[in-house]
Amino acid sequence: MRADDARPPAEPETSRTSEAGAGWGCGSPGRFLDLLPAAGEVRRFSWRHPGVLWRSRNDWVAKAFGDPSGDIRRAWVRELRRRDPDPSFTMRREEAEFSFLLLGDTGEGDRSQYAVVPPMLAAGGDTDFMVICSDVIYPGGEAADYEAKFFRPYAGYPGPIYAIPGNHDWYDGLRGFMHVFCDLPGEHEPPPWRGATGRLARLLWRRPAPVDEAALKAARERFRGAPGQQAVQPGPYWAIDSPSLRIVGIDTGITGGLDRDQAAWLREVSAGDKPKLLVTGKPLLVDGRVKPGRLEGETTTILDIVEDPAHHYVAAVGGDIHNYQRYSRRLGDGRTIEYVVSGGGGAFMHATHVIPRTTLVEEGDFRCYPLRGDSLSRYSRLYARWLRMRWLELSPQQATAVVAHRLGMDATRAGDRGVAPSRRARIVAALLGVPCGTRERHRMRRLPVRKVPQHFRSEFADWDRPPFFKNFLRVDVTPDALTIRCFGVTGCGEHEDRPPVEDSVTIPLR
Repeated sequence: MRADDARPPAEPETSRTSEAGAGWGCGSPGRFLDLLPAAGEVRRFSWRHPGVLWRSRNDWVAKAFGDPSGDIRRAWVRELRRRDPDPSFTMRREEAEFSFLLLGDTGEGDRSQYAVVPPMLAAGGDTDFMVICSDVIYPGGEAADYEAKFFRPYAGYPGPIYAIPGNHDWYDGLRGFMHVFCDLPGEHEPPPWRGATGRLARLLWRRPAPVDEAALKAARERFRGAPGQQAVQPGPYWAIDSPSLRIVGIDTGITGGLDRDQAAWLREVSAGDKPKLLVTGKPLLVDGRVKPGRLEGETTTILDIVEDPAHHYVAAVGGDIHNYQRYSRRLGDGRTIEYVVSGGGGAFMHATHVIPRTTLVEEGDFRCYPLRGDSLSRYSRLYARWLRMRWLELSPQQATAVVAHRLGMDATRAGDRGVAPSRRARIVAALLGVPCGTRERHRMRRLPVRKVPQHFRSEFADWDRPPFFKNFLRVDVTPDALTIRCFGVTGCGEHEDRPPVEDSVTIPLR
């Protein structure tokens, strides 16, 4: 063997080192295309279809008339406790050293979901289990969609999969989720809304479709029927306790709050000196803002519980927003908590170029994927095509330069530093919502990237061609440290076997 052959292969390029690492210009198509169901097997999914938006209407019903998730959850928990009186909702692991995958917002069942599968198996096929944090099934959480959007895509993952529900999983009253993950059939109607508008709320609230239990069982046996893939979690919220780390998963319903019973449980499992990792359907720090998470009937928040020094949280990971962000937040007592957003597991991409230069942490302690410049370039191409205005299209280098200019910082990729943005690039950046930093002010109106309601924003910008800018996390736990790595997913064949590591952080546990 030659000396050169004994060298370990070079680390793959990432979006932080080159445009090729970001997936601009794939060298070969991804193998994920071979995993896609045959035409006609799965109903085509698009957020531009009015029927998809209508099936998601319980989101704005809950926001307009009141979120019934807390009352429905209490009914489910009463049933679970009749089956098992143990109130801890805790799964226990004897090993102090283990690893798991963490994906957020997975279940569209289209190319962008399947593109995650080969790199996920390459980087995490040897992990002990997987966790999905938010929105297992789009658009309405129905049991009938689990075959195409859960069992089939993850048929090749050999370990068990646990989940916490996202807002979309709640749109059927959590019925599909409880069937699949807690092995609990049933249905619970929302409590009657009060007041003059209550009748309208009950009229608009979408009832779940009937569950075909035989079809659900057949789908599980066909795609995830191996003994090692089986698991029943104790509830919609749960904890996984090991000698070195406690993982706490909370169910934030439709609008992001906890009912009083779950809040009391959260305080119980958060007590003690053991280091803890929170997994939540709604991130606590996101898009440069704090979203503390309300507790029913209290002024205390989820964030208060996490940052209480008596609870020893070292990190919190949330889904719901479909990209990757990390904030290393230093507290006044000298501790650092890593706040992570990881919702890029398969659904449409939320723009990162609209994230301002953060004041929650030092900009150097903030990471995002895709990079702001890549996000701006992707959206500029979409708007240029839709509006038939070629002048809106920015190359990745042009977009990176103008983002750096507006936010008052250096470009991330070394090759893009020193590039001056053109007047056209400045206009496009202002129109597409890149905020101002210290160098420039603007009063120009933005195109609908962030200001219009959720269902008419990034959903309409969904695409099914590389670069996808999806991500997943691999979490490795030892008695001494917790390591979180974010792997980027481009959809390019050259990145499937060795997906790029877009971010990595190691947290001491002792």
